Amino acid sequence: MIQYQSDRYLLRDILKQVSRSFYLTLAVLPANVSKQIGLAYLFARAADTVADTGQIDRHARLLCLHQLKSQFLQDHLQWDAIRAIQTRMAPLQRHRGEQLLLARLEACFQLYQRLDRPDQTAIREVLLILMSGMEMDLTIFPGDTEATLTALPTFTDLDQYTYRVAGCVGEFWTNMIWAHCPRISQVWDRESKVKIGICYGKGLQLTNILRDLPQDLRRGRCYIPLSLLEEVGLQPQDLLDVRANTQFRPILRRLLGVALEHLDQGWLYTLSIPRREVRLRLACMWPILIGLRTLSILSLSENVLDPTRTHKVSRCEIYRILATTALTGGSSYAGTAYWGHFRKMVGCAELR
Repeated sequence: MIQYQSDRYLLRDILKQVSRSFYLTLAVLPANVSKQIGLAYLFARAADTVADTGQIDRHARLLCLHQLKSQFLQDHLQWDAIRAIQTRMAPLQRHRGEQLLLARLEACFQLYQRLDRPDQTAIREVLLILMSGMEMDLTIFPGDTEATLTALPTFTDLDQYTYRVAGCVGEFWTNMIWAHCPRISQVWDRESKVKIGICYGKGLQLTNILRDLPQDLRRGRCYIPLSLLEEVGLQPQDLLDVRANTQFRPILRRLLGVALEHLDQGWLYTLSIPRREVRLRLACMWPILIGLRTLSILSLSENVLDPTRTHKVSRCEIYRILATTALTGGSSYAGTAYWGHFRKMVGCAELR
């Protein structure tokens, strides 16, 4: 019991510094899955931080990412390699939370060793897929500036990418709660829910891609498939000009529609969680409501290519969503009221 409490405090201490929003999600998750999901998030965030450390060249980042990935490819951890990652990467981080996370990476692996073997296996599997997505980023996109701007080739590549960096998380999440929450395993068909969970994750990731489009373009990354751009006579470099927004609009509507279809599945996933599992319902409800609200902001934006515009949900609105749904115990009525309102905004914008 003492060790269990110590592990929870460690996770919460790091998460509070790394991501306030995920810290709140972890706090509401049932205790029997919070440690596993929280730890998987920290490993994924550590790998993502390594992949995005611009102070060193991408070859060195790939080597460091492979070094981290190798810890999940073998039965025995290489503590010297873990410490080497900490020593090299932690001092380079500007984000205080990410610096803390990398500095305490060894402690995270110690916690990982104390998990049951099935939970270790589940974390290992999802981390390997997630890191393959990060490797995809570092290999497809040759540079980090506008001068090296490159697009994903096809829509299939985009779909595969969203699975690798988010859809697999929906799969992991589903398997984890099915294994540890008896009320879930009694009413869910795991195989069908895994498919819906994947859609949930892909919808959130596609929403993030559209939200961050102007910034990613200036980092040399165009996640909008070249095949779609060529259909309307555009090249990736054209998206750097805000005047291309009108020509880009049909692609935006199409991708908004794909994201909305995925999120619709995610909402059904959320409502299929038994009413008595309030904490789990809220943990699933919050990200998807915020994701749909982001989608509505994007759909109503006058120019999604303009880097001076903000397409994020305000912190005040996020807290209002969290408070309203929490006070109503994750009820279908309150959540669906938000869902219907945001979804209607997206639908109206698509008709413009």
